[in-house]
Amino acid sequence: MLGIARTGIRVTLASVARGNGLRQLCSGGSGSYKNILVEKKGDKSQVGFVRLNRPKALNSLCDDLLRELNVAFREFDADPSVKAIVLTGSSKAFAAGADIKEMQPKTYSTVFGTNFINDWTEMLRIRKPIIAAVNGYALGGGCELAMMCDIIYAGDSAKFAQPEIRLGTIPGAGGTQRLPRAVGKSKAMEMCLTGDMITAKEAESAGLVSKVVPADKLEAAALDLAERISRMSLMAIYAAKESVNAAYEAPLSQGLLLERRLFHASFGTRDRSEGMSAFTEKRAAEFKDE
Repeated sequence: MLGIARTGIRVTLASVARGNGLRQLCSGGSGSYKNILVEKKGDKSQVGFVRLNRPKALNSLCDDLLRELNVAFREFDADPSVKAIVLTGSSKAFAAGADIKEMQPKTYSTVFGTNFINDWTEMLRIRKPIIAAVNGYALGGGCELAMMCDIIYAGDSAKFAQPEIRLGTIPGAGGTQRLPRAVGKSKAMEMCLTGDMITAKEAESAGLVSKVVPADKLEAAALDLAERISRMSLMAIYAAKESVNAAYEAPLSQGLLLERRLFHASFGTRDRSEGMSAFTEKRAAEFKDE
């Protein structure tokens, strides 16, 4: 969940923002948010679009940014006009890790007593799909943040890593748990024990990333995916996301039962009836999210 370091290259927040004083409060952005930019995109404004916006710190994840991110996700989740969300950063960094200067003075009693970084996982309660569009560095907490999303698209210059071991600690926001589920034990163990980066192509081959596209086409590709999802029934979107996520939490037998029950439940929706009727009548379905 921390910043990044590699033999021959150190891109820690201290070196990136030397002289900028990372003890400063998070800043940047406009409107009601200081650390993120939020808007609706797509032909019908059905896609919530969130951009991490701490450029001087390569979008390092400070407490204020995470609080704002949780608010934005909750607002989009409650917005009936939005069906999918895209989360991205800049061309240089999706997020280069947690804000280490903010974290360094903390003690065991402080982090344990406050259940530090527990709020980071609030996005897992969002019912609408979240697509991570990753350009540049997704390291430590940035990699963990991407893994908390439902789908990851990466620009061809993206880099992923869990470098906490180089700072004398381990990932704390899911790196040791979600990474093995995505890439397997051996690759995850190598990444967590060395802190080495992997490229976008390596991440795709390992199963961490769904798709790699040219960096300058990344946001358009993620938005296109979100728009395609948004044309589906919201009821079916909810059910599909819940069922797929259950595969990571429940034994196979329980997951299959949940899947079957959600499938059965779809027969109580107008959209299921409309979708099958449209198929048999050879026309486009008109979903009403009912």
